[in-house]
Amino acid sequence: MSSFFFFLPAMLLSDFSFPIRNMPVPVQYLTYLNPLRYFMKIVRNLFLKGVGVESLWPQIAALFVFGTAILFLSALRFHKNLD
Repeated sequence: MSSFFFFLPAMLLSDFSFPIRNMPVPVQYLTYLNPLRYFMKIVRNLFLKGVGVESLWPQIAALFVFGTAILFLSALRFHKNLD
């Protein structure tokens, strides 16, 4: 049930169903926190336009930052004692 409350808003705010430019301005700023937004842009440009990495590097960098932040935060939360 909790995945429903995470994945549905993520898909709706990812530019998959509705264009981000048609969303209200506060919601447009909220979509910058959604990693699926960057992934959808990569997939769309890669498959439909056939562009290379040179034009996709901002989205790849954003996903790298998200991944690094999530890895760092999960390492902080992981408290395992090796005693």
